[in-house]
Amino acid sequence: MKPKSETEQSPGPLAGVARASGMKVLSAASQLQPDPRKVCAAIGFFDGVHLGHQQVIRQTVEDARQHDGLAVVVTFDRHPGTVVAPDQAPPLIYTLPQKLRTIEALGVDALVLIEFTDGFSRIRGEDFARGLAGDLGRLHSLCVGSTCTFGYRRSGNVALLRRLGHELGFAVHGLAAVSLSGRSVSSTRIREAIQAGDLLLANQMLGRSYAVAGRVQRGDQLGQQLGFPTANLNITGLVLPPPGVFAAQARHQNRLHPAVMNIGIRPTLQRPQPTLQVEVHLLDYRGDLYGQELEVTVVARIRDEQRFPSLEALRAQIALDIQRARQLL
Repeated sequence: MKPKSETEQSPGPLAGVARASGMKVLSAASQLQPDPRKVCAAIGFFDGVHLGHQQVIRQTVEDARQHDGLAVVVTFDRHPGTVVAPDQAPPLIYTLPQKLRTIEALGVDALVLIEFTDGFSRIRGEDFARGLAGDLGRLHSLCVGSTCTFGYRRSGNVALLRRLGHELGFAVHGLAAVSLSGRSVSSTRIREAIQAGDLLLANQMLGRSYAVAGRVQRGDQLGQQLGFPTANLNITGLVLPPPGVFAAQARHQNRLHPAVMNIGIRPTLQRPQPTLQVEVHLLDYRGDLYGQELEVTVVARIRDEQRFPSLEALRAQIALDIQRARQLL
């Protein structure tokens, strides 16, 4: 697992997002034109692309298929809260590449990825909606969640969209939230479930198994010294389960590898300023992973994180963890 050359630059938030083969990724809605087909669009941030988001996007795809149009998702490159109220911005369920892959799998034709800047955050809801309708061309329908708000000071909502739709000639679907166990499915509720370690509930609301993703970055090579090399993921800004050791499946370049994942501060090392890390050991894998993305799907929790009396004791426990992971996987 060799690191990239010091001269190579770290990818920015928009790097790599246009690599999808079936779904076009655009930076502006106007780039859809001069396509003559009708446009059916969904708008939202869609963190986690959970069951409620899927309902909105599937309605958009269905509209497009019925009217021989384009199914388009309009979303943002970062959570609006990171710009509007950075101190209150929530940790994310998905990285941007994860979100785009999941949206593409729903059959979307094109995705408009808007760079959410301070200037953009000051656009009124009506101005944003009018501009988007004009840029999309032959807009046939817009689909959003029924409680959707957007624009400066949340000045846009479903009622505004319906008024503009009546004026400009497009339909509006404001879909009610999906419920599970008597409560609405939401990104906030999923984050709470992940942080509480209730991955079964998180999986139910996501409609798929929870996975953490990130680019592999340089670590301190401790895993290599112990005989179990690990890929250290950049998990900045992501929500995580409580610390522990997990049996997992790691996806790298569209191939799955059985793996063991550790989330924690590695208390055995007794560092004065320990930091939370996510380390992944791919079973029976040898190769260069630095700078590349791994997506790691949690299969089962093996044990809690614990402190060991020595590195030898830690090495012995890792061997047992790998044996247990092989049984589970």
